[in-house]
Amino acid sequence: MNKLSYDLHIHSCLSPCGHEDMTPANIVNMAKLLDLDLIAVTDHNSCKNCPAVYNYAQKNNILAIPGMELCTVEEVHVLCFFSKLEDAMAFDAYVYQRLIKILNQEKIFGKQEIYNEADVKIGEEPYLLINATDISFDDLGQLMNEYKGIYIPAHVDKASNSLISNLGFVPPGADFKCVELNNKIRKEELIIKHPYFKECNIISNSDGHTLGDINEAVNFIDVKEKNCESVIERLTHFNI
Repeated sequence: MNKLSYDLHIHSCLSPCGHEDMTPANIVNMAKLLDLDLIAVTDHNSCKNCPAVYNYAQKNNILAIPGMELCTVEEVHVLCFFSKLEDAMAFDAYVYQRLIKILNQEKIFGKQEIYNEADVKIGEEPYLLINATDISFDDLGQLMNEYKGIYIPAHVDKASNSLISNLGFVPPGADFKCVELNNKIRKEELIIKHPYFKECNIISNSDGHTLGDINEAVNFIDVKEKNCESVIERLTHFNI
């Protein structure tokens, strides 16, 4: 088994709420300084900086899982992860079609910049990415099967944009196997209120929007091999 330190919820400069210095290379280099083995850049409703992060991370012996923080029609934030970059980019194209299209006003919301693996800006996303999509939470199980990914309700203990804050319960048809807590201290409290979580892996990430937010090597996951497939398998099989 390989014990990997991780932070699986990081926003790049593609997210309007992400700081402009959150370029793919800066994120990877900061992860290296912090002794992280495994990261995921999960921008709002987009994977367009994943190729740059994935490829730059490979050159620095860091494993980067392609991911996204999807906002459902109920405005529930959900982390979506993929073992293959091409599956993530196919899902990105699908989500873009389902994004509620409103032009970004960067002076209000922030820039939405796309980079290549040389850390050179190659474009900007014109539509505001923090909007909801018209994808329902109830559709995620089927969608993830179709796009060969997994979904993890994000920061379920937060008072906004979480499964519990927005829906108030775990839907009967839910089939996720992992949840993210912003604060692990609340784990037992949430399990008592929502017994479904008892059979889920619990992870905790930084939800970092600046380089200083990214977690140090304080959270770990044991995997068979240091690759995306093993991480996905571990996240979906109880218990970390």
